[in-house]
Amino acid sequence: MSHQPIVALDSVTMRYSGVTALDSVNFELYPGEIHAIVGENGAGKSTLCKLIAGVMPPTEGRLSVDGRPVAFSVPKDASRLGIAMVFQETSLVPQLTVAQNMVLGRERAFNSVRKVRNTARQALQRLNFNVDASQLAGGLSTAKRQMVEIARAILNDARVISFDEPTAALTPEETEHLFDLMKALRKRGVAMIFISHALEEALNYANRISVLRNGRLMVTGLAADFDRASLIRYMIGEEFEKRAPAFAARRAEGAAAPVLQVENVRMGAMVNNMSFSIFPGEVTGVAGLIGSGRSEVARVIFGHTKRNFSGGRIWLNGREVRYGSPAEAVADGVAYVSEDRKVDGFFETLGVSENIGLGWLAKFGRRRWLAPLRRMRSLANHWEERLSIRTAGPDEPALHLSGGNQQKVVIAKSLAQEPRLIIFDEPTRGVDVGAVAEIHRIIRDLAASGAGVVVISSYLPEILDVSDRILVAKSGTIAAEFSRAEATPEKILQAAIH
Repeated sequence: MSHQPIVALDSVTMRYSGVTALDSVNFELYPGEIHAIVGENGAGKSTLCKLIAGVMPPTEGRLSVDGRPVAFSVPKDASRLGIAMVFQETSLVPQLTVAQNMVLGRERAFNSVRKVRNTARQALQRLNFNVDASQLAGGLSTAKRQMVEIARAILNDARVISFDEPTAALTPEETEHLFDLMKALRKRGVAMIFISHALEEALNYANRISVLRNGRLMVTGLAADFDRASLIRYMIGEEFEKRAPAFAARRAEGAAAPVLQVENVRMGAMVNNMSFSIFPGEVTGVAGLIGSGRSEVARVIFGHTKRNFSGGRIWLNGREVRYGSPAEAVADGVAYVSEDRKVDGFFETLGVSENIGLGWLAKFGRRRWLAPLRRMRSLANHWEERLSIRTAGPDEPALHLSGGNQQKVVIAKSLAQEPRLIIFDEPTRGVDVGAVAEIHRIIRDLAASGAGVVVISSYLPEILDVSDRILVAKSGTIAAEFSRAEATPEKILQAAIH
């Protein structure tokens, strides 16, 4: 590793509307290293990376590249010096193709469509990313949009790449491939910043780790000098176990009729004769690889996807239903927390209170013409406190929140509807370890109150932690079912893959 840092921050402070996101941070990044940054939501991790990538200038302090002070006005200034960022919420233009997105900002005066497409296709193939370069970016899954972001940075020969939660939307196999790629880039001298809430990834793959807490840099050291417990102590200032909630009591086997029954549901090539039941007072985990049909069937149930619905039957509390829109499902007491919060989760420019209040108002459909603002604000305050949503104020736009706090707003919107059945699709994606415990507690409390709860997750420890019963989706159907007592990571992966 070089003795000269490629990027250095000297006493950098960043403030938003009087709120300090970074407080006098000193940070160095060296060529040929993977530097993990960990911390709770709102700790300043993404802000630090955005300063380096030229998204915004610091309020105070100095940023240096190759030992020379720089002042970036726009990301293109940083890009000219070989600095790129793979954002947590992808920055692709939905109306452009994958190939056009990959060369965006580096186009020539006259572009050959065929040459641009071939260049993008070759770059994707070298990375072993199965993405069609001619497809519109708006039609890609979350995982494939992430792949395109990564391929774009590498195509532009970046010397510094910041990865903001790059594995959140990837399968275990894709995650392993990404880290193999990062190791290869490290050997070529590329410097990488890697933000992750999966502490095991930071411990296993980073050379050095820095911990941020409330905008302050708490510690920087070799990854070998940390373990999970020590990282958590630096992140939250207390033992994580003290904050972990106890499990709620569970439904006795066979003690209640199902709140939801799905029988032979089919949708295009993604869902193939899928059948299962969800019981009140129980958390049902749904595991499986991306593309296994787990999220797709949830969207069919909720009325989000109806165009390609080709057969099957769905019962809610014994009554057969087929929702033509999410509004109908919400009115019936069904809530769905989408895996893509930016697209489906909240109104970016509205305040936190407005987002939560509108979520509550949605359950009334057209029966309520006037919005009771006092009631909406009261409910919003309740859920902000219960989920510990960190904001500069109730009117702060949701777009300005950290990714984890945005996720809490999405969950609060759904919980304000007091649903009888709630489907969580990747509920803790991009959420820190402290907030994960809070969200898991909310999930358990919902089940304890008698609601039917479904948790779809790619993260096996989460599935094993919160679930009473586990379904494994594969090739559009349910391939296996386990009780929590008999489920193991090996059994779940075996059912999902083989």
